[in-house]
Amino acid sequence: MTAQPWRQLFGSGTPLVGAPLGGGASTPALVRAVTAAGGFGFLPAGYKTPEAVAADLAELDRTGTPCGVNLFVPEPPEIDEETFRRYAREIAAEGAPYGLDLAGAPLVHDDDHWADKIDLLVAHPVPVVSFTFGLPDAAAVAALRRAGSRLLVTVTSVAEALAARDLGVDGLVAQGTEAGGHSGTHTPRRPAPPTSTLPLVRDVAAATDLPVVAAGGVAGPDDVRDLVAAGATAVAVGTLLLRTDESGASRTHRDALADPAFTRTVLTRAFTGRPARGLHNAFIDRYEATAPLGYPELHHLTRGMRVAAAAAGHPDRVHLWAGTGYRHATTGPAADVVGRLTATL
Repeated sequence: MTAQPWRQLFGSGTPLVGAPLGGGASTPALVRAVTAAGGFGFLPAGYKTPEAVAADLAELDRTGTPCGVNLFVPEPPEIDEETFRRYAREIAAEGAPYGLDLAGAPLVHDDDHWADKIDLLVAHPVPVVSFTFGLPDAAAVAALRRAGSRLLVTVTSVAEALAARDLGVDGLVAQGTEAGGHSGTHTPRRPAPPTSTLPLVRDVAAATDLPVVAAGGVAGPDDVRDLVAAGATAVAVGTLLLRTDESGASRTHRDALADPAFTRTVLTRAFTGRPARGLHNAFIDRYEATAPLGYPELHHLTRGMRVAAAAAGHPDRVHLWAGTGYRHATTGPAADVVGRLTATL
């Protein structure tokens, strides 16, 4: 490798970034393994308390492992009580096997401890902070920049990329439609037309002249090489890490990725009220057509069911987040994934 622009952004030996896999899949051990293999790992702060994020950072500090942290930008409430209650009643039978009263669940809207997490990252700076679901406020940008962090924003269109550039961030995560997990669209009610990762990277890099991290659809080294050739400064890998030794993904999730019964991925809002790509299962089949938008309210509504179903080995009630390259996710050390993906660069 001759030119290494990723060093300026991440200080890493290779252009591989371990994506922040929320919900427990991205552990400090996974971040440490990706970084030790020459990549750069991200911790997800979404769904965690500030105390839990601080504990993860402390664990990485003990081994001298640099990392990035990903934050969910709070969204305004978008679902009313009547719509929420209708959906809660509709899916009520799914919670019954676990003793859950979904029909009577409260409508919960929160900001995922936004201010407290900004304060934590100002007091405990990390090299890179990334944002998903929208643009952070100017005060947060200024505070984190003063703390010494470089800032990235996830975008799904050129328009979002230009808005992020105008905010003054240091780089962009261009998330194509093939990516697993939640779409980072800033406007879930009015998303841009689905765009594959490679053309999105090319267009965003040309429009903004900012470093671009490509995210979505990585199945092997050819994808990494093609994305770098298209203008990506670095390439994020997520789904391919889910079955590795260091992953915190549930056994139910890991097994489903290799189960021939699951034949495709789809975009769904049925589990969380926000578009996300996962393995097509029976819950999606039953409720996608009637599921409303409403994040994080639907996330809170179904969370207990999903946790219980994963523990019980019931994949048809679990949000099996996965990108289109999921069949290439293998077991073994995460270092092997990093090595395989960067071997031909």
